[in-house]
Amino acid sequence: MHPDDIDLTDLDLYQDGIPHEAFRTLRDQAPLFWNDETDGNKGFWSVTRYEDVAAVDRDAETYSSEQQVTLEELDEEQLLVRRSLIDTDGARHWALRKVLAREFSPRSVALYSDFLTKLTEATLDRALALGEFDFVEQISADIPIRLLARMLDVPIEDTDKLIDWGNQMIANSDPDYTDVLAGSPESEQYRNLPFRSPAALEVFEYGFRLAAHRRGGAGTDLVSKLVNTIPEDGVPLTDLDYQNYFSLLIIAGNETTRHTISHTVRALASHPQAWADLKKDPSLVQNAVEEFLRWASPILHFRRTATRDIELHEQQIREGDKVVMWFGSANYDDRKFQNPEVFDVHRKNVEHVSFGKGSPHFCLGNALARLEIRIVITALLERLESIELLSEPRMVRSNLVHGIKQMPVRVHPAPSYRGTAG
Repeated sequence: MHPDDIDLTDLDLYQDGIPHEAFRTLRDQAPLFWNDETDGNKGFWSVTRYEDVAAVDRDAETYSSEQQVTLEELDEEQLLVRRSLIDTDGARHWALRKVLAREFSPRSVALYSDFLTKLTEATLDRALALGEFDFVEQISADIPIRLLARMLDVPIEDTDKLIDWGNQMIANSDPDYTDVLAGSPESEQYRNLPFRSPAALEVFEYGFRLAAHRRGGAGTDLVSKLVNTIPEDGVPLTDLDYQNYFSLLIIAGNETTRHTISHTVRALASHPQAWADLKKDPSLVQNAVEEFLRWASPILHFRRTATRDIELHEQQIREGDKVVMWFGSANYDDRKFQNPEVFDVHRKNVEHVSFGKGSPHFCLGNALARLEIRIVITALLERLESIELLSEPRMVRSNLVHGIKQMPVRVHPAPSYRGTAG
């Protein structure tokens, strides 16, 4: 493969998962790669090596999030009405982040351990009793959204629509998830909504109904914190701030963890020795979670915008150029990881970039995601002798999300497992 043959906007490139050959070519031959766009946008620079991705992510002064973190180019009106936590830099970003930072701290997250363990046990018992089932539907999509419902203090029966809304927004390039595809003429009427998705209107309405009941109360749920906390910069959240923060929670509270769990189980089913090693010594799971996150790379890229002219790899990035960090490439860079395309549950010090790397935008929910992944995988190892893929998983059609939307499996319970009857 030659760099000239690569178009990272071509969604067919991702139909089987991370396009390792393309990324390997770029890392080796074109570490700063210009990609033209055919949809009227200006094109973008790609960084694919680990050290470059980490450097761009850390340097918010040179590489700003203020112009959007996806490839879409927005006008001033769109930037104003769509701005969320992840599209904000500087002091305001930190003030918005700190509104919920304590709720997502490792200490606060640990308080959900018992609830999450019981939730996982109940979910697994229901699913494993089926023998054959879609792992995404029954397990990996179910558990994170139920925990999020608890944190938002919303009814469990609302979880299906929370999942559906999240799918429609972040997977807005997949016709299985949305009737209004990103970039389609139909999407123009929704241009001011996150991801140009009409689902955002339903999310906003739902969020404001919750806010109306929680404002002025003493609740400790995430919605109550949002509506009753004045950020430390003294600037209250506007309705725009609230609706965009709330919609971000609906997406972020589900997607990363869900897809990491799916990819991990797919990898363990395909690597029986790794399954056997973890089953023999479950204490390995704590460290292996980092390998799971590297391997999954659930978010393939985020975009930044250059705030000044800068030279990188003997090429000139101009002020205003889009610069895209490809996490799905950096996590497989053999300059950083030995044998990166080997799934190794014994790998030590896995400094992946799946949550960012030393960035002001380091994933707020990282401790929660790690807890969920560890508890789910540990519970599966306790209950199952093995798990078998019945067909190749179906991938989300996206170059933003490295997601699995369907993964039929057959489970083989451990002799000691008796399910709910035990």
